[in-house]
Amino acid sequence: MLYARPASRRAPACHTVLMEFKGKTALVTGASRGLGFELAQLLAQRGANLVIAARHKAALEAVAARCSRHTDVVALALDVSEGAEAIVDAGCRRFGGIDLLVNNASELGPSPMPPLASLPWRSLEHILRVNVTAPLHLTQLVLPSMRRNGAGTIVNVSSDAGVNAYPGWGGYGASKAALEHISRTLSAELEATGIRVIVVDPGDMDTQMHRDAEPGVDLSHLAEPRTVAAAILRLLEDDSIQSGRFEAQNLANAVH
Repeated sequence: MLYARPASRRAPACHTVLMEFKGKTALVTGASRGLGFELAQLLAQRGANLVIAARHKAALEAVAARCSRHTDVVALALDVSEGAEAIVDAGCRRFGGIDLLVNNASELGPSPMPPLASLPWRSLEHILRVNVTAPLHLTQLVLPSMRRNGAGTIVNVSSDAGVNAYPGWGGYGASKAALEHISRTLSAELEATGIRVIVVDPGDMDTQMHRDAEPGVDLSHLAEPRTVAAAILRLLEDDSIQSGRFEAQNLANAVH
């Protein structure tokens, strides 16, 4: 679904730091809520063309309508583990290529989250398809245009559960650990190509996904997704920052 920006709402010229993404194309998965929603909004405000994807059609269309006030948006309601080609094809047909890929969509598995001893293997298989296979597939699809341009950024949203062992988070954590190793390997393989591979651990946030993971737990004291999204965008705007892993609480120190 394509949302064209109304001509009368074109944003005036802004300070150069806000123009970093103007005219570029960003693909954001899991964009219907939480961190993906906030990243999509901020990218739209900075003038980036948007390709957004999520499973929930009504919520995604609402996000697309809001973002289309600032930029052109292509929205696709589908599961990233099944529709990677459709997502990238739609973006390339409309905008010519993808400059920024944000692999944000994630699958927790059963809620409440069970220990590994009782995690259904088919649930783990789906977690891995969404959190590992789909990001790699999307990356493979956008790399040709990035290579031609000699520039591009791939952002893989991870979690401290991929580094630390938390009871109940084993399946999700294993998928994020795999995503991080894929990211490290891609970074080594893409060295000197002008393409960055950035892993972001956003930390604990007050999101629906976290509420699904820990039903009934008060999360009001945790960071808001919009605050984390703003820090991530500042990180990406800094050309001096190359591939690497960044934690949300340290982003302020990483961005000059």
